[in-house]
Amino acid sequence: MIMEIPSELLEKISEKSVSSPSKAVSLLVQEILAVYGAAVQAILFYGSCLHKGEDLEGLFDLYVLVNNYDSVNRTSMQAALNKLLPPNVFYLEVPLGEQTVRAKYAILSMGDLQKGTSRRWFHSYLWARFCQPTKIVYVRNEKVAEQVNKAFAQAVLTFVSRVLPRMSQEFTVRDLWSKGLELTYRSEFRPEQANQQVRLYDATPAYFDEISSKALAALAYQVKEVSGREASLYNAIIPNSVRIISGITWTLRIVQGKILSVLRLVKGTLTFDGGVDYILWKIKRHSGVTLEASPFLKRHPVLAMCVLSFRLFRRGGVR
Repeated sequence: MIMEIPSELLEKISEKSVSSPSKAVSLLVQEILAVYGAAVQAILFYGSCLHKGEDLEGLFDLYVLVNNYDSVNRTSMQAALNKLLPPNVFYLEVPLGEQTVRAKYAILSMGDLQKGTSRRWFHSYLWARFCQPTKIVYVRNEKVAEQVNKAFAQAVLTFVSRVLPRMSQEFTVRDLWSKGLELTYRSEFRPEQANQQVRLYDATPAYFDEISSKALAALAYQVKEVSGREASLYNAIIPNSVRIISGITWTLRIVQGKILSVLRLVKGTLTFDGGVDYILWKIKRHSGVTLEASPFLKRHPVLAMCVLSFRLFRRGGVR
C-alpha cells in the first residue's frame, strides 16, 4: 500500500523538527533529564503551546522517548501499564522567575514510537499526533534523531493513506487534513467545534501542502494534481471496495478510541499525581463539560472514573 519513505519527505520533516528550545522548554527538559538521566533518548515538544505560541499560563505537552519502561517508572505496576497501554502521563512544574512553567509529559518507548506511527498500529492515537508538526527539543545523538524523524515521516504516510479513502475524488490538502483531524478527534475525547480541525493547517499551509504532496506521491493509488487549478487540488481514483472497507475500519477505530480514552483516563488516576483533578481538567478541556468530584471520590480514583464516565456520558460529553 505504501512505498518506502520518500527521501524528500524525510528531508522536509527533519528540517522542520529542528528546534532551539525557549528558556521555559529548556527548564522542563533539564528537569526531566535530572529525573531520568541516561534513560532518555529524546524529548519532543508538541501540542497547542507549540502551534499557538508558548503561553506560560498554558500546559506544555512533551513526549519523553526511552529505550524501555522498566528503568523510568517508579513501580512495576506503572511499568506494566506503560507497556500495556502507552504512554504513561505525568505532571511537572518548574519555576521561571516569578512564574511557574507547567507541563505534562508522556513516557513512550522508541519501539512503540516506531510501531505506533506505522500501519501496524490500527488506532490513530500516535500516528495522528506525530504527523503534525513536532519539535525535537533534546536528542541523545544523531542516530536517535534519524529514528525519530523517520517515525514522523511514517506517521504522515499512515495518516494520509488512511484518510484518503474517506475523501471525495477531488480534494484539496486543506480538505484532507480537515477530514483526517475530524476523524482522529472523534476517535478520542476531543472538542468538535466549528473550524477546529483546520486551524492547524491554516497555521502553516505551505508546510502541509509540501509534505502532503510527497506522501500522496508515495501511495499505490492513482493520485494526480489537477492542472490549471490551485496547486493543492488533487484527484484520486480509489476503488469503491477500498472506500467501503475504510468506512468500516474508521467506525471501528472511533468505537475503539472511545474505549481506550476511558481506559487511559482510568490509568491516569493511577499514574498521575493528583490524578482525579487532572482528569477533571482534561474532561473539561476536551469535551467542554465541567464535572466535580467529592473528596471521597478523589481518594478512590478507580471508583471516581466509573462515576465520572457515567456523568460525562449523561451530559453528552462522549460523541
